[in-house]
Amino acid sequence: MFPIHFSSHFLWRFFFVVSVVLEGIGHGLADGWFDAHATFYGANQSPSTLGGACGYDNTVHAGFGVNTAAVSGALFRQGEACGACYLVMCNYWLDPKWCLRRATVTITATNFCPSNNNGGWCDPPRQHFDMSMPAFLRMARQGNEGIVPVLYKRISCKRRGGVHFTLKGQSNFNMVMISNVGGSGDVRAAWIRGSRTGTWVAMHRNWGANWQSSVDLRSQNLSFKLTLVDGKTLEFYNVVPSTWSFGQTFASENQFT
Repeated sequence: MFPIHFSSHFLWRFFFVVSVVLEGIGHGLADGWFDAHATFYGANQSPSTLGGACGYDNTVHAGFGVNTAAVSGALFRQGEACGACYLVMCNYWLDPKWCLRRATVTITATNFCPSNNNGGWCDPPRQHFDMSMPAFLRMARQGNEGIVPVLYKRISCKRRGGVHFTLKGQSNFNMVMISNVGGSGDVRAAWIRGSRTGTWVAMHRNWGANWQSSVDLRSQNLSFKLTLVDGKTLEFYNVVPSTWSFGQTFASENQFT
């Protein structure tokens, strides 16, 4: 007989799955997990300002709190990932010095971590989370200013209240920032309808969580229809009154689950 050799990567993954199954630490951690790495940024900034490439002016006002992350291009999907939720666990089995054992944090993707084309952690095809400092310290020890290995999985977003619609633009150029989206959290398609137009008008992603149309809808009640990446669709009727003006945010009563 010949001896069988296992790589260290295989062994830690094997023991990770076994420990999860045997100890039952919840959230279905034995399935659907992927390898990635994480860092943190914005240590000298208010965590609520890390809305960046998704266009969230304030992540707290947008409904996401301060547990947010800029994600690499492999995860960002040209802005489609804005608002998506992830459960992230620092991989204690690979880095027991800096990882907190079995500590997890739920984060929302609110920004883009660009590649530097020089072997950086956010270069394709790497999957990377550049977290806010509060989120990072939920799973890693303070004092580590480097990079840690993590495991992550997509989870459903749990939001308070309904979906938010922030009206931007001018004249007949309507740009709507969509935030506080539950369910999968990431919007694939959006439509807008004025009370006098009577038909749904498809909107196009301008950038991040900002969607645009070129129909003059001033002085009309506004309704919206959204389809998420997971295929779920909801309609939000008369969320915005006819007296609206650019710069205002309106919260609907409906929410994805």
